[in-house]
Order: sequence, then C-alpha cells, then structure tokens
Amino acid sequence: MTGEGRALQAVVALAGLVPILTGLDGVTRGVAMFRLAAPTADLDSHFRYLSGIFLMLGLAFASTVPNIERQGRRFRLLGAMVIMGGFARMLSWAMVGPPGVEHRLGLAMELIVVPLLMLWQGRVARKAGH
Repeated sequence: MTGEGRALQAVVALAGLVPILTGLDGVTRGVAMFRLAAPTADLDSHFRYLSGIFLMLGLAFASTVPNIERQGRRFRLLGAMVIMGGFARMLSWAMVGPPGVEHRLGLAMELIVVPLLMLWQGRVARKAGH
C-alpha cells in the first residue's frame, strides 16, 4: 500500500473513534447524557437504540481500515448512511432550531469530512487498481 493509502487508513481509524465512543456513551448512559429534566422511557429507549446503530456504524468503518483500497462498496454505503444522517440533522435545524456546538461539529463531519473521505478512498482504490 502507498503512503497515501496508509494516511487514509490512519484518518479513517481516528475519525471512526467518534461514532464508536459516542455510540458507546449513548448506549451506556442513554439520554441522561443530555441532563434532561424528565426524559421518558420511550425517548431513552429510542436514543439507546440509535446509539447502538451509531456504535456499529463506527465499528463497520473500522472494518474497512485493513484493506481500505478494496472496500469501496462498503465505504460508500457507510458514507451514504452518515450523509443521510447529516441531512436529517439539517432538517432538525430548519424545523426546530440550531443545535449545540457538538452537533454542529457532527454536521460538519457528516456533510463535509465523510464525503471527502469517500472521494479519498475512491482515489486510493483507483491508484491500487481496484
């Protein structure tokens, strides 16, 4: 693998820690991580469910790292999932109002960083003949 491919692996491994750690936090603490006055059981249940999906998304991205130049289909599917989540977050912003800084950073990750990583993965794959 080229130096560019190794750099991509490192960046994806590092970026993948965000959904892994955040998802794990959401699974273990639930909606209590937001210090809401009186969250309902349904809200907590749904939040933990989505956190589990987020955790698995991070693990799925991590699974692409060892042979990232050969993981185009998986990488694009996972990236599309993240981008769709970013569009949903934008809808919330438009309908409910601006989120806090952490969620704005998430939006940047979802709609800027991940698409750029998808393009980079495609470039590495093409250079490797895949």
